[in-house]
Amino acid sequence: MPRNFNKLAAAGLGALMLAAAPQTVANADGIEPRDVTDMLHAVMDSDRTIYTKMIVGRLVAKHKLIKASEFFEDDVAAPLPAQMFRMGAEAVADRTDLFEYSLQSLWPINKPNAENQTELEKEGLQFVADNIGENFYGEEEIDGTTYFTAVYPDIAVAEVCASCHNDHKDSPRTDFKLGDVMGGVVIRIPLDG
Repeated sequence: MPRNFNKLAAAGLGALMLAAAPQTVANADGIEPRDVTDMLHAVMDSDRTIYTKMIVGRLVAKHKLIKASEFFEDDVAAPLPAQMFRMGAEAVADRTDLFEYSLQSLWPINKPNAENQTELEKEGLQFVADNIGENFYGEEEIDGTTYFTAVYPDIAVAEVCASCHNDHKDSPRTDFKLGDVMGGVVIRIPLDG
């Protein structure tokens, strides 16, 4: 996938999201990569939280009107929140190379997900797990391209988040509870123009 990012590109990327952003975010030099990833994460986190609470938490767990399943296609069920997130990331990757994102964890249910984590991703995941409420930012080089990489804590926002992971046969950790950091959202944007 070709990589190309600069502050002007970031300005274009975030233009629609900036309508309500503080005036201090944008300046004559453009938008800082950290501000872009913060804005992207705000949208991602809000959408994921609403899906988790309003669809899975309310319609599946509370009212039992629909079923959610990791085998949602075969089971004719709603996808799990992590699956919705991954499908969104894949759809974005098909549309742009200005940024990419993924959901990662130090305790992945799908073990192959951890095999491709970079050292900076691992450092970021450990940081957000150890420092509640804080984000992690850094730069890394991958295949000759320099990236700004941000890691945001992925928190169990509903009881179903914790119970789903705790009850899964492949989960390496089974003591999650509401409010725990279960992993991290990694957002990466190429800095080389």
